[in-house]
Amino acid sequence: MNTGLKVFDTTVQESNEWLKAIEAHLQPCDRQQAYAALRAALHVLRDRLPHDAVLGLSAQLPMLLRGVYLEGWRPVDGPTDIRDAQTFSAHVKDRLPPGFPREPNAVAEAVFSVMSDRLDAGELRKMTGSLPAPLRALWPTEHRAA
Repeated sequence: MNTGLKVFDTTVQESNEWLKAIEAHLQPCDRQQAYAALRAALHVLRDRLPHDAVLGLSAQLPMLLRGVYLEGWRPVDGPTDIRDAQTFSAHVKDRLPPGFPREPNAVAEAVFSVMSDRLDAGELRKMTGSLPAPLRALWPTEHRAA
């Protein structure tokens, strides 16, 4: 796809690379399901983070995914009180389409693994540091804050 604007072409390409990586983690998911997984996990994470962490993470995402991430965000609502992986996964499940072929815990772990591979490690540790310890278990070990 060529939009004629380098910045748009780049963000479409980067976003597709993220979706391909999520597809690879979530076999047998297709591209549409990878998008649904990414969106669900990002929104539940966003709604759990304090405002400064939401904005810090958004600055790390490709421009197109930043829009997906911030879509529908209501800062006035403040962070949710999700404190454990089971509740987090339940919220992810609520945002996935019916009959999604993978468990919500696997969805969160796949999305967080792709984020860990593609975003600044220091920024990720800072962001995960704002999460309760039980939620950090969803992240790859090397990016969990102590």
